Order: sequence, then C-alpha cells, then structure tokens
Amino acid sequence: MRELVLLSVESEAEALSDWLLECGALSVSVEDADFNTASEKPLFGEPGTEPEVQAWARNYVIALLPDDMSVEEVLQALLSLSGQDFTSVATVREVANEDWVRLTQSQFDPIHIAEHIWVVPSWHKDNPDVVAANQNSDNILIELDPGLAFGTGSHPTTHLCAEWLAHYFASLDSRTKDQLEVLDYGHGSGILAIIAKKLGAKRVLGVDIDEQAVSTGAYNAEVNHVDIDFMLPDALPHGQFDIVVANILSNPLKVLAPMLAGRVATGGHLVLSGVLERQAEEVIAAYAPYIAMSVWKTQEGWVCLHGHK
Repeated sequence: MRELVLLSVESEAEALSDWLLECGALSVSVEDADFNTASEKPLFGEPGTEPEVQAWARNYVIALLPDDMSVEEVLQALLSLSGQDFTSVATVREVANEDWVRLTQSQFDPIHIAEHIWVVPSWHKDNPDVVAANQNSDNILIELDPGLAFGTGSHPTTHLCAEWLAHYFASLDSRTKDQLEVLDYGHGSGILAIIAKKLGAKRVLGVDIDEQAVSTGAYNAEVNHVDIDFMLPDALPHGQFDIVVANILSNPLKVLAPMLAGRVATGGHLVLSGVLERQAEEVIAAYAPYIAMSVWKTQEGWVCLHGHK
C-alpha cells in the first residue's frame, strides 16, 4: 500500500483532508510538519478553549491509497475539486503490509489499575495468567477493548479514581455496599461505573454528553454482566447519590461545580479527576461554596480530588 503525503498550510489542511476522502482515500491523517524541530508548537485545548483551526502552521496531510488507485489519479481529482495543483508539494511513501489488527492488539496488555482490579482486553481473556487471576475471588477483571470512548484504564486519572473506589469500598461491610448509589458523570467507556458496580454498589448511573460514549458504556456493561444505566445529561433523573465521580477536565469541572456538588447526598462523597496538579487549587476554589475538596492522591502530574459532604 502507499501513502500520498501533501504539505499544506494551516488554512487548507481541513479542506484538503475532505477532498482526499472524496477522491477515494481509505483514510486521512494530519501531522505537524515541524514536529521535533525548533518551530514545533503544541496543539491542544479543553472544552471552551479549543483552537479555532484544528491544524498546525505547516502540516503533512497523509492519505492512505487503495492498491488500485494511482497517485496521478488522486492529484488530478484534487485539481478538479479544488482548482489547485498539489503536485509540487506531494510525495509518496510505501506502507509495509501488516496484520494491523494483531499489531494494534499487541499494544494493549492487561492493565493493573488498582489493588485487585485489572482491565483485560478481550483478546487476552483466555491467557493462562488471566484465567488464573480470575479464579481468585478477590480479583475484579473487567473486559474492555480500546474504542471511541475515553477510558481504557491506562491513564493516571482513571487509575486514581479506580484506586479511590477500591479503597473506599474496602472500608465498608457488605450491607453498607449494598445500599450505595453511584453516579459516574462523564463516564466515557463506562470503566469507573463498571468498577463501582463490581465492587458492590446497589445502583450505578452513568452520564455522558457523547452519544457514542453512552452506547459504548452500555455495551461494556453488558459484556461485563453488570446492570448500569447510561444516558445523556437530559435523561438523568432527579436525586442525589452516595458517591459522585467525575473524571473529565478542569474547565468543565469548574463549570459543573454547582450541579455535581448538588448531586451528592448528605454524608456522601465527591471524587474528581482529569485535573493537573497546577489546576488543583482553581478547581478546589470553584467547589468551595458547595463542598470542601482536597487532594486525595497524585500520579504523574495529575490529581484526584475528594470531598465529603
């Protein structure tokens, strides 16, 4: 297989990507042409602060071509669509034939995210070590494949929230666990909601603004044989919860402070992550009128905040 690589400026990268797909490219990606140089600039943003243009000053727009499509055909089709001749900024590179499914799967091994809690991709569930671990009744194995929704268990913020849940549930007797109601706000893949349910919570709800995440959460709950309701924010019923966990980002966490704190029952707990150490005090201040938050634990520059109402 071959890739057609086109050098483009910031203003045309998005349109060029669309044109290449219209021309029949199998996929298109955009890379920083100044990566690893003195001219490299980061491109990132939290909700509300995203860059207006999703591209760098200079970009490589890379199209993966079908075997039966020539580079000349693509360049001619681009000329017809855009009125521009990209021949002078085009290069071609060969892509080695690979078993891409196997190659991708090889990057994801079982992840130990908290004491006795493991996240196991489906292709590892028959691994002898995984089978042996599953025979220990103290262990919780969650089958979860990398997908479109955030939360494979590999990120420090997921580890931190999972650790808090494991630590808190370990301190309770079984009758108390059976009465707990948990809200996972911004659930992504549903991993924290699934952990809470497997740890013994009576009722767990998950909320996310992304419809894909809602579908993914429901699928992952079914695979892991747990009963959890996942929904969009407008569908969340009235009421309060013994535990509210939100692993998102600092800006939306600050905006959501009145609502999230209001969802915590008296005597309940609020657990927040997705917050960098340098952002912790700002988030704590945003919640101060509603619930006193403090840093519970840190990992790799990220913090988990906890408050008891």
